[in-house]
Amino acid sequence: MKNTKYERIADFHKASEDRLKNAVIAFFSGGFLGALAEGMIEALCSWFSFSRTISSTIMIIFFIFLGSLCTALGFFDKLVEIFKCGLLIPITGFAHSMTSCSMDYRKEGPIYGIGSNMFKLAGSVILYGVLAAWFFGLIRYLLGGVG
Repeated sequence: MKNTKYERIADFHKASEDRLKNAVIAFFSGGFLGALAEGMIEALCSWFSFSRTISSTIMIIFFIFLGSLCTALGFFDKLVEIFKCGLLIPITGFAHSMTSCSMDYRKEGPIYGIGSNMFKLAGSVILYGVLAAWFFGLIRYLLGGVG
């Protein structure tokens, strides 16, 4: 079968998506997740008299745990179908990527399976995050220093 014929058949059977609707859902679900995180920080600051730094760290650990737990229990992908990429952009998406890769290769053992494949998806995010931080830090330094 020629490529053009195959592409026509594939395009005919491809599910249509409403990108505007998906963007609005992702915007509000991501915003809700951010507001929930901010509320958790404020609650930890006021209820337990933690500093904002400590409260932020606890919130991040909680959301990483929650994202990993939902992935391990098998319903994170179902939540993403509902809330779109609003769940994938924050730290929960990072936790999901690491947990799902670890679970896919867990039968190969802790070193060759989990350890080797844990950063399969997240590795590029870490790499380009570090490079971008270095690059923008260099620009900031050259434009006027650190302070």
